[in-house]
Amino acid sequence: MVVRPYTLLSCGMSIDGYVDDAADDRLLLSNDADFDRVDAVRAGCDAILVGAATIRQDNPRLLVRSAERRRARVARGERPSPVKVTVTGGGDLDPAARFFTTGDGEKLVYCGTAALASARERLGAVATVVDGGDPVDLRQVATDLYARGIRRLMVEGGGTVHTQFLTAGLADELQLVVAPFFVGDSRAPRFVGDGAFPWRPGRRAELAEVRQIGDVALLRYKLSDRFRLA
Repeated sequence: MVVRPYTLLSCGMSIDGYVDDAADDRLLLSNDADFDRVDAVRAGCDAILVGAATIRQDNPRLLVRSAERRRARVARGERPSPVKVTVTGGGDLDPAARFFTTGDGEKLVYCGTAALASARERLGAVATVVDGGDPVDLRQVATDLYARGIRRLMVEGGGTVHTQFLTAGLADELQLVVAPFFVGDSRAPRFVGDGAFPWRPGRRAELAEVRQIGDVALLRYKLSDRFRLA
């Protein structure tokens, strides 16, 4: 029996596979219509997970933006936005980051065992800090999330987290949006890093849907037998 949430990975990238450029400002890879689609996906999930580097670099809020979708969640007995989750080896996160200060939902920080005490001292007032293993074990994280009632998990990056979920075989679905331009700078971060991925030339991932959304293309890949197209 699978005791982890249904897990979908969501990412936007350039034609040449970059998720950002090397500039200080965040690179916008999508368009308004696709941002709204992502908002709808968020609204249908129990939790959103990002890596600690994404919090430091992008300072995301990770909230459902649409007032109508927030109201629909409340009507279902849920918080207006999903639970926020992050993973960190050392717990070096700013408690004033928007991840912690926006929204009234629960925030979970899975931290490496060795840094657990210091992370709780630093972040305990703004989040629940959980022992994630030494080093942080995403299988342990996924099992704990399931025990907390998380049944549908959305992973929004960054590249290290996507790589870890994919190489560990913990992803059921990949939603990949391709922007119509190149970054062309090897200093910039890519969608994933090096790793032993289950999907390779001899075991190809199944492309379940292709959709044009304005000037970007959405590719949905089935990564497990739990995949649901709807």
